[in-house]
Amino acid sequence: MNPVRGFWQRLIDEKLSNGDPLVVVAPMADVTDVAFRSMIAKYSNMGEIDGGPDVMWTEFVSANGLCSNGREILKRDLEYSELERPIVAQLFTSTPENMRQAAVLCRQLGFDGIDINMGCPDKSIEKQGAGAGHIKDWKTAQAVIRAAQEGAGNIPVSVKTRLGYNKVEIMQWLPKLLECNIPVLTVHLRTRKEMSKVDAHWDMMPEIVKLVREMTGEVKDGGTIILGNGDITSVKDGKEKARITGCDGVMIGRGIFGTPWFFNEAEFEKGKSVEERLRILVEHTKLYEEKLGDIKSFAIMKKHYKAYVNGFDGAKELRMELMECNNAKEIEERINAYLIENKKLAV
Repeated sequence: MNPVRGFWQRLIDEKLSNGDPLVVVAPMADVTDVAFRSMIAKYSNMGEIDGGPDVMWTEFVSANGLCSNGREILKRDLEYSELERPIVAQLFTSTPENMRQAAVLCRQLGFDGIDINMGCPDKSIEKQGAGAGHIKDWKTAQAVIRAAQEGAGNIPVSVKTRLGYNKVEIMQWLPKLLECNIPVLTVHLRTRKEMSKVDAHWDMMPEIVKLVREMTGEVKDGGTIILGNGDITSVKDGKEKARITGCDGVMIGRGIFGTPWFFNEAEFEKGKSVEERLRILVEHTKLYEEKLGDIKSFAIMKKHYKAYVNGFDGAKELRMELMECNNAKEIEERINAYLIENKKLAV
């Protein structure tokens, strides 16, 4: 029986069948929120020819929380715009019934897919038996996946995980996930113990691909799509890694900080001027405040400033000043002052 593929089938037909690897946005807590995803969709020309990414992921959201009295606030983390489609909601929990209910909610909210986080190394997540904690308990992992599939109905349920917990255990761990008939598996090419302190083990991807193909068959025949994650510096780099190692595509995380135009290959190659980058920073900040300012700290937005403001004269000083600002108005004023001082047009 082939897995529920939903929108993934279109990507298989339009891209993978032509040898073009997929490139998708990684789910990152307090980073890939609706504001940043909207900026990526706009500046990377999502949905247009030669634009990207192929798929968006939300930041991860607690399925337990979505089943609690605080669900209305938490649902704000699941806000998205139509520009972001196809859009996948990432959830985490070790409680199957909560996952089933959260999957029903995501289907009702119109998501194109659901992804289960089985790789996050955060200790508070692991204490719940979720994230990377699943690697130590494959029976619960399978129960959570099947509950998600039940709740999701006709939309696809995928999984994102790591090579293993304290050591590489792909031959023991990944087959347990593949037994659940998932359409897509993303592997962060490090163990939980390694966090992001070592280079991603791209040399292991051919072995993973071989395992996935032996268990599920070729993608064109219903086999599982395999995506690699870790240390990808550009779309070109990601596609090259995919072609060399044999996986079907890549998921990009840290590389997109400060570059919402990352997936527009021509714009990324050309680069943005200092003035353009600062204008986009202000636009991003205003959107963050508009969309999330009433429920999230402004400090979260500041995570992006180190990436936006670097590599030019006065960048360090400007960045330090921006870190002292408390709202979008102050950010805009400080950026305008910098541009005027440097004989550029104000925002």
